[in-house]
Parts: sequence; structure tokens; C-alpha cells
Amino acid sequence: MTITLVDVVGYTATIVGTGLMLPQVMKSLQTKKVGDLSLGMVWLYFFNCLLWFAYGILIRAFPVIIANGIGLVISVAQIFLKLKYR
Repeated sequence: MTITLVDVVGYTATIVGTGLMLPQVMKSLQTKKVGDLSLGMVWLYFFNCLLWFAYGILIRAFPVIIANGIGLVISVAQIFLKLKYR
């Protein structure tokens, strides 16, 4: 199997996009402060992941499904923390 530049860029984008909210979730857990976090932005991230997840299922693209499935879990955690610590 040959790895191309396209593969490297694609997998890197997947990792970055999936982990986008992870630092915020960790900070929210540590500080229990979410006042400056926009609930609207978290909801947009959730719906973005949901739409990409559905698209991945429709085209049977497992990397898209996996990445956005993880993104959904991260976004649900952040929504939970935002509502819990408001």
C-alpha cells in the first residue's frame, strides 16, 4: 500500500477536525467554568459532525463515519458540560 500526499493531508485533516473541541472539553472538566463558551458554537459543531456522519454512512466512507462519530461524542460531552456548569 502506497501512502500519497493526498492520504497524509486527508488523515491529518481528520485528526485535527475530530479533536477540534477536545481541548475545550478538557478545560471545561478541569475548571468547571463554561461561561465564555458559546452554546451556539457547540451546537453548530454537533450538527456539523452529525451531517458528516450521515454523509459518511450514505457513501459508506468509514474514515468519515469514524471521525465524525468521535466528534459527535466530543460535542455531546461539551454540550452536557455547558448545561451542567452554566
